[in-house]
Amino acid sequence: MAMGAADVVPGVSGGTIAFITGIYEELIASLRRCDHHALTLLYREGIVAAWRHINGNFLFTLLAGIAFSVFSLANVVSYCLEEWPIQVWSFFFGLVLAASIHLFRQVDDWTPRRALQAMVGLAVAIMISQLRPAELPDDWWVLMAGGAVAISAMLLPGISGGFLLLIMGLYPIVIKAVGDLNIPVLAVFAAGCGVGLLTFSHLLGWLLHKYHEATMAVLTGFLMGSLVMLWPWRVTVESVMDRHGEVRPLVDSVISPWRYEEIMNVSSGLPWAILFFCLGVILVLGTEKLQQQKSG
Repeated sequence: MAMGAADVVPGVSGGTIAFITGIYEELIASLRRCDHHALTLLYREGIVAAWRHINGNFLFTLLAGIAFSVFSLANVVSYCLEEWPIQVWSFFFGLVLAASIHLFRQVDDWTPRRALQAMVGLAVAIMISQLRPAELPDDWWVLMAGGAVAISAMLLPGISGGFLLLIMGLYPIVIKAVGDLNIPVLAVFAAGCGVGLLTFSHLLGWLLHKYHEATMAVLTGFLMGSLVMLWPWRVTVESVMDRHGEVRPLVDSVISPWRYEEIMNVSSGLPWAILFFCLGVILVLGTEKLQQQKSG
């Protein structure tokens, strides 16, 4: 459910939540098992053998939680982002910052080479954060491709599927479809998600198996670079009118809380921001502590 809630927020990745909760590598490994071996087992030994092979109980529980969260929390999260943006972004900033430190500690040997790999991940995440929104058509094949790209990003800590949908100009379409329960649109999008999930999980699983430390270093960089997208105090310096006649932000500038007060002539909400930042950090530290107690 937490992964689903995170994926609704442009800039936050469900993969980050998977890392915080300690299920990331099991998730990738389970998705990799959805292959021709599973189909062979299904044909020869039946559904129970295939279900066990793909770790079906784990995947079903996780995906059901994500789906439930997306359909129940999409409108709530969108409302909170509109009404209390500083608090929401501060909470996720603290959560992702603490998760970055958690992920940093998962890499056993930090050498100059590992640091360089992390810097590559950092640079890629920052470059993605600077992309300008496109105006893609809402044809079925575009929605399917968008679903494949977004779900692949969900598996990467620090690369937000919601943000990439925003960049592709598909985020409002998908969120509206979720809120209105537009089944045809959701079915096409879900089909793209299924293709992307199975395809990208095999690549990522292979990388984690063959180049575990290097992959973890790059993912750490991704996560740290995503903090640029989560900074609470931003102002729009350039806008564009979309094909529906609505004005959309095109370029945001990151500023200090004090500069935000000068420009916007409103309170920066700094005390609340600090409180929600701390809540995000505490949530990660508490989850980490529970993991240690469970493994101990």
